[in-house]
Amino acid sequence: MTGATLERGLNAFKEQVDAPVAAFFSSCVNCGMCAEACLFYTETGDPKYTPIRKLEPLRRVWEQEYTVLGKLKKMLGLARPVTDELLQEWQELLYDSCTLCGRCAMVCPVGNDISYMVRKAREGMVASGNSPADVRSAAERAVRIGSPMGLKYKALAAQIKRIETESGIKIPLDVEGADYMPLLSSMEIINFPEYIEALARIFRQAKVSWTLCSEAFEATNTGIQIGSSDIARELVQRIVDGAEKLRVKCVIAPECGHAYTSIRWEGPNLIGRPFPFKVLHILELLDELRASGRIKTENLSNERMTFHDPCSIVRKGGVIDSPRELMAMVSTNFVEMQDHGKWNWCCGGGGGVSANTNAEALRLKVFKRKKDQIEQTGATKLITACANCRLVIEEGLEEYHVELPLEGLTELVAQHLVEDK
Repeated sequence: MTGATLERGLNAFKEQVDAPVAAFFSSCVNCGMCAEACLFYTETGDPKYTPIRKLEPLRRVWEQEYTVLGKLKKMLGLARPVTDELLQEWQELLYDSCTLCGRCAMVCPVGNDISYMVRKAREGMVASGNSPADVRSAAERAVRIGSPMGLKYKALAAQIKRIETESGIKIPLDVEGADYMPLLSSMEIINFPEYIEALARIFRQAKVSWTLCSEAFEATNTGIQIGSSDIARELVQRIVDGAEKLRVKCVIAPECGHAYTSIRWEGPNLIGRPFPFKVLHILELLDELRASGRIKTENLSNERMTFHDPCSIVRKGGVIDSPRELMAMVSTNFVEMQDHGKWNWCCGGGGGVSANTNAEALRLKVFKRKKDQIEQTGATKLITACANCRLVIEEGLEEYHVELPLEGLTELVAQHLVEDK
């Protein structure tokens, strides 16, 4: 890394020290409670994975640039500066061992939002050239091609054609004035295309006016994951442009945690204005359709099922009751995990971790926390509502030689719909 790059990185760190960050660092009592809320610490026992410690570069910049004592230490040469070597060392802590799950903030006695500060620190890491190569490449593909996996509309068109042929259901495309515009993640297009068919089946029964947008179908926001507001803003703007062009009333986030965070909670702030449309997660919409009687199910399963709460959707997004209402539509034998809802344990792959090859060994090691949590339920099927969680959990279970089928909740609802007579 060149001196100029480091200088840009340090300037970026300085810019991230806003009022909340300054307040959080000032109020931290170094109690260490956040460690016990982080699976990277609980499963390794290594104190370096204590959440607040992951913020050391940002803390040093705050102290040395914005506090009297820190400035004095810096002037006297007593402060430890933020160097190239420090940022390179801290890449693992800021990217490999943090999923931005927010569980640490739940236990902080003074209410510090550590995941918020990690996002801020990642901005400085991007500017200084210290973001992981894999995540950086995914972000570059998202900007250049439109998808972190390099998918173009041609791939989606092929899936739509196949689904229409096999199901006999028309997938509406670029329809102006529709009520709902669902977004998709690359993983749903390639790994779980059954999600698209499930949407079509559910919306047909509910007589929903909907459309996909050929110019804005990708929901994954790698800018949020890598820590680049510029990239995040550009990706959100593409969705806004597509929705405004088609004049839709509501944009639907898919079964993807960070996609939901980026468009629902961070989107308006990123582009600097309110959306002219509403944003819902797909589970929120399905729950609304359930409550209004527009979708009905039958032949409920007696198989013992449990539900994995995706962090960004449930803990950070507040979509807690909807998945439980929907589970009641498909199962008579649903059992909760010991820590569920807002206290659920992360799958270990959010926040760009699953896209980061450097983090793979650590991610699989700490998955033991999730494995144990699942096995304690005695469930024979696991349901979730995030394609990334689904892939990460499948890989983790395979690593620990656990056979357990996984399914998306939207697909499960579609399977149990009352068939039109």
